[in-house]
Amino acid sequence: MSKELLGCCGAYCQTCKVYAQRLCKGCKAGYESGERDIAKAKCTMKVCCVKRGLVSCADCGAYDSCETLRSFYAHEGYKYQKYKQATEFIRANGYAAFFALADGWHGAYGSFEQKMD
Repeated sequence: MSKELLGCCGAYCQTCKVYAQRLCKGCKAGYESGERDIAKAKCTMKVCCVKRGLVSCADCGAYDSCETLRSFYAHEGYKYQKYKQATEFIRANGYAAFFALADGWHGAYGSFEQKMD
């Protein structure tokens, strides 16, 4: 599990086909080490998270009132609702619980129902 592979918006690179094919570096990889320059990033959420030292938008105190995030999650399309669901799950259950579920997914979006032993 690598928090670096979790996009600020809730996208999880580890389950992304484009990332697996090495056609994408991931949302946050390389910024902390200086390999990539955050000033050149186009994603407003990523710039905000990286500059503030947040793992994802789920950690932000302005999560419920952020217009950038609200606008992003308001886009039509299944993936935007799954990204929102991911950050809300993280806020409620933490990163360890998220990765425990997401690492078992076979596609970019999976179920957030926790399995009972």
